[in-house]
Amino acid sequence: MPLSVRLTEDEEARLDALAARTGRSKTFYVRQAVQAHLDELEELYWADEAVRGWEASGKKSRPAEQLWNELGV
Repeated sequence: MPLSVRLTEDEEARLDALAARTGRSKTFYVRQAVQAHLDELEELYWADEAVRGWEASGKKSRPAEQLWNELGV
């Protein structure tokens, strides 16, 4: 699937230099960057959504130590 990405001049220069130095394509490195960070980004947004859901539920929170004691951990 084609995708356009706008890079700063510095980012493009660094990507060009890396591709030239290694003989790999710029597309290869952009794909590598996406793969390396996609899991992290998905987890971050999932966590944000979970926190918003918890806050919207009106349930009271408690310190982790108290929860661990209740669970016998």
